[in-house]
Amino acid sequence: MPTIDLAELAAAANGFVLHFLAAVALSVLFGFCYLHITPYAEFKLIREGKTAPALAFTGALLGFALALAGAIANSVSFIDMLIWAGVAFFVQTLVFVGVRLAFADLCERIAADETGSAILLAGISLAAGLLNAACMSY
Repeated sequence: MPTIDLAELAAAANGFVLHFLAAVALSVLFGFCYLHITPYAEFKLIREGKTAPALAFTGALLGFALALAGAIANSVSFIDMLIWAGVAFFVQTLVFVGVRLAFADLCERIAADETGSAILLAGISLAAGLLNAACMSY
């Protein structure tokens, strides 16, 4: 029967806590920045009962989280994970800018609670996050 090495267990727990807390902090930072690059006030609109801003924001946040999960799973060090998290951040920002350029009235439609536009943005954000996560491997 294998024995449990307490030093290895403590090191693993320390790594888990460090990566988890960093992931939460990075997700909050991403959410904060994303809320500031969009021209509409997501939380205000969500409090008013609008669904489209919630869908778009959730898609972006999940897209970032997918890529961040890939970074955590495949990075060789904590600094490596932070660098890949920066790449994920950049990709999700590019997705928003790209979709906004492709659909000039995207933001107005989301602010007007048109769910089709929000679902499109959320879907592209999720797809980009998934592809981003898949590409973060050695």
